[in-house]
Amino acid sequence: MPHARYKQVVDSFAAEIRSGALRPGTRLPTHRQLAATHGIALVTATRVYAELEAMGLVAGETGRGTFVREFSLPSGLGVDQRAVASDMVDLSFNYPSLPSQAEMLRAALRQLAASGDLEALLRYQPHGGRAHEREAVAQHLASRGLAVGADNVLLVDGAQHGLAVTAMALLKPGEVVAIDALTYPGMKALADSLGLELAPVAADGDGPDLAALAQLCQRRRVRAYYAQPDLHNPLGWVMSAERRQSLVALARQHGLLLIEDAPYAFLGTHAPPPLAALAPELTVYVSGFSKSVATGLRVGFVAAPPASVPQLARAIRATTWNTPGVMTAIACGWLADGTVVQLEAAKRQDAMRRQAVVGEVLQGLPCRRHPASYFVWLPLGEDVRADRVVSALKAQRIAVSSAEPFATTAQVPHALRIALGSVDLDTLRLALAKVRQVVEEDGLR
Repeated sequence: MPHARYKQVVDSFAAEIRSGALRPGTRLPTHRQLAATHGIALVTATRVYAELEAMGLVAGETGRGTFVREFSLPSGLGVDQRAVASDMVDLSFNYPSLPSQAEMLRAALRQLAASGDLEALLRYQPHGGRAHEREAVAQHLASRGLAVGADNVLLVDGAQHGLAVTAMALLKPGEVVAIDALTYPGMKALADSLGLELAPVAADGDGPDLAALAQLCQRRRVRAYYAQPDLHNPLGWVMSAERRQSLVALARQHGLLLIEDAPYAFLGTHAPPPLAALAPELTVYVSGFSKSVATGLRVGFVAAPPASVPQLARAIRATTWNTPGVMTAIACGWLADGTVVQLEAAKRQDAMRRQAVVGEVLQGLPCRRHPASYFVWLPLGEDVRADRVVSALKAQRIAVSSAEPFATTAQVPHALRIALGSVDLDTLRLALAKVRQVVEEDGLR
């Protein structure tokens, strides 16, 4: 077919989609039907849809067909805090906070202002934190079942920065990192920035399919596995002790670096020991205080094998030099006086109350959730499309996320990830009722 004719078909579809004549979620003709309608070759019809997909206007789904996308939605379909207007109910992003926290901060600032160490906070700090701060974090980790020396702890600017310095220091561009098929979007963004190849591993119940991971390691030269054994985001699983032992054995067999991300681990109780406790020689443990204390408190920590500490310190130096002295002093002061433990306990109770609301409002829907987590994974029915649901809820001033930001596979499941920790309970109940209504109405189309 002449080039101009091919472009005419593409431009015609694009115009209809952008004008609204073809609505989001509309199933387009099959490749063969398109070819027959326009009198073009099958390979050319495939090329038409490929170009429309590259433009972000359609999405092809194996076994289902090609559908019009909701292209007016923000990139990531909800997991973009900038895209959530001030008048929207935000069920896409978690920033759990308690009413008493502002007064806690005022008291901490007053106490810090009266301390004799204030002038020291105005100077450069050691890259991994001052000795007493590293010791405070080491004691905190010991209470979670991870006995680690202060020399193996480094302070960072939040858990995301901890992941960044870990990847920068210990991984090289082009290396393969095994990762869950559904995972934390921040790790996806990081891998993209650093040129890492992510190899998805399917889930098997409450954890990764270790047989699939073993097969991947036999086929490819896998350098690391990114793990969330405690309160997995977005699926909420807590990996069993047996699976953790098997994962560690597999990592030792294939020489894998384990990157253990644990920002939500504080919400679980009676969890098995962290991977870093089972295999300290090959695990980098990353966490922080964003979820347990406050998202604005950009202080996190990394616990690493001794051989990796100098490399991590160099990466901290190259990115931020050190954590802000004032913020770190407040975080470590709250570790020392029990404030962090108090907040963790209070937020566990808060998350459980929110999950109870989920159980009432979304009863009967196939939710995947932990009873003390701040999020819910909601798979959608065969005839329900996530982009339509997200768009419909956006029109009702409710922001939720589809599976797209969390998926590391080419085929993205139709599902919603609903964050529970950013609105009050009454607002949450009303918003979840609207989520249910929109999901059920979409299934009747």
